[in-house]
Amino acid sequence: MRLRYENRRTLVTLTGSVRLRLKIRRCEVMGCSRYHKPYRPELEGALALPQHEFGLDVVALVGALRHRDHRSVPEIHAVLTARGVAIAERSVTNLLDRYDELLATRLMERQPLRRRLAAQGRVILALDGLQPDVGHEVLWVIRDCLSGLIVLARSLLSGRAQDLAALLRQAVEAVGVPVVGVISDGQTSIRRAVALVLPGVPHQLCQFHFLREAAHPIFEADRHAKKELKKQVRGIRRIERAVEEQDDAAAALVQGYCAAVRSAITDDGRAPLAASGLRLKHRLEKVAASLDRVQQKGASRRRSRACTS
Repeated sequence: MRLRYENRRTLVTLTGSVRLRLKIRRCEVMGCSRYHKPYRPELEGALALPQHEFGLDVVALVGALRHRDHRSVPEIHAVLTARGVAIAERSVTNLLDRYDELLATRLMERQPLRRRLAAQGRVILALDGLQPDVGHEVLWVIRDCLSGLIVLARSLLSGRAQDLAALLRQAVEAVGVPVVGVISDGQTSIRRAVALVLPGVPHQLCQFHFLREAAHPIFEADRHAKKELKKQVRGIRRIERAVEEQDDAAAALVQGYCAAVRSAITDDGRAPLAASGLRLKHRLEKVAASLDRVQQKGASRRRSRACTS
């Protein structure tokens, strides 16, 4: 293929603007399937999507901030602006759509997925939806609980039973092995979709959701206890300021205890299995016991000095 002309293109990346000079080639052989069709450099596809002004690194960061960190569109726009990326808030929404399309395209490559699932011979599908912002699209993810592989991911404007049933059908076709069970929360539309697509297949409601609901009264009592405990250890910053100008062993000891108390206060635990109030109580008891031991050692040393004198 001969070099016929050049194109110029500007990309906005996380490291700044990049000016590309693309050498376009064309085949001049009559009868060739690529006759007079432009052939663009392969490296261009590794930098950006066709007809897009933002690089793939920006698209990847936008997707990670949305689906991993649960950031809203204004928050993502603020992060990109702080990193020097010149972008409008509307463009962030467009990049989110492109990210979801890329993710769906990658997940729908069925041959590698089927090869990995064929060895285990069955799947247990888990279905759940994530909505970072109220009123926005919900990202629905279907994964196999046995292998941990994501089977399908798709953004939907609604969570109706008909829409979820269509997703389930695509997932069942993609895995290529029998579906022996489904796990989800108790959302009515999900239950109807599973009954419609997989009649007779056991459908277990998520144990974590039931455990969280059952532990709600205990969680509220634990949260109240933690609130009362925090009231008793207020004033840490005032103690730290009192020893900031000092540079001796006693000041370092006080700062260490203050850091231990501050760390205990900010540890929220993971409800419902890890009660943050009880954890705070245990950690404060350890700090208090350590202070008592230090005080006893100091008193014994003073007594020994008095006896020797």
